[in-house]
Amino acid sequence: MNQGKTDIRILKKGIVRLIISLPFLVLGPILITLSRLNKETFVFYIFFVLGVTAAITAVYFAFSGINTIIKSIFGEAKNNR
Repeated sequence: MNQGKTDIRILKKGIVRLIISLPFLVLGPILITLSRLNKETFVFYIFFVLGVTAAITAVYFAFSGINTIIKSIFGEAKNNR
């Protein structure tokens, strides 16, 4: 256990990952909506692929950031046997 001390360096790294995920959280749904508005054209496929990629990237960075913050607060699980 980390004995109540938060590792600030790792905490900052987690917050940066959460900040990186914010633009992708907004961009993904916007691009998917634009693709649905242009169903008749080839632009549909481009916007849809970009939107899904942005959404997956947002989920990855958000999960990674939250996981990093939890590690900074609670510490790495070590074998203390």
